[in-house]
Amino acid sequence: MNNWLKTILFLIGSVFLTRWIPFSSLFRNLDTMIHEFGHAVVTLLLSGRVLRIELYTDHSGVTYSAIQAGFRSVLVALAGYTSASLFALLLFWFYVKGRKDWGLILSTAVAVVMLALYVRGSFGMLWLTGFACLNMIMLLAGNGIRTFYYLLLSFLTLEESVVGALYLVFAAAGSPASAGDATNLAHLTGIPTVIWAVLFLAFALICAKWALGAFFQSSRSLGRPRQTEFVEKE
Repeated sequence: MNNWLKTILFLIGSVFLTRWIPFSSLFRNLDTMIHEFGHAVVTLLLSGRVLRIELYTDHSGVTYSAIQAGFRSVLVALAGYTSASLFALLLFWFYVKGRKDWGLILSTAVAVVMLALYVRGSFGMLWLTGFACLNMIMLLAGNGIRTFYYLLLSFLTLEESVVGALYLVFAAAGSPASAGDATNLAHLTGIPTVIWAVLFLAFALICAKWALGAFFQSSRSLGRPRQTEFVEKE
């Protein structure tokens, strides 16, 4: 089967299947957390100032920052969706390399930094606290439940990175003035909103293809029986 078709079909199946897992909706905010953190990090790297970050119950969020207009603002606007897609890919890379703990530790560190420095809304503070505490519990849990939890986070984050970009395309096509980062980029560059939305979606799909490709390859290697060589001595 074509790798692109396999990626899309697997994402569609994953979106439907994960809806059946109790409380899975709460973990979808991980994608939002990384999205907003991406905006914040690039703002700071470009000598801007992060004022505050809001996380909402509908899995949306917003980063309020002050930065010099121009090319720097373009980079900040680009950072959200691309950071979310790259982080999903990174989670799968950690899994393939047998470094699940690194992914949980990194996710926890981001949550703690955001909680300490930027997030002040009641829901955001509650979610970040609960997420960080649960991650620390999972780091101490048995390998089976830790693997299940890690893969749940990985697949939910991957789904959200693609689905969020897909929603952005629909928003840009139907109401260009309310398409978030794509609207901001259109104002900054003059390139139509829908073009930016399609680029975000394309990038998310590329990251998803790489992530799932690595996951499938890892699964096949784990299921492959080991071969033992016998050397006959004379």
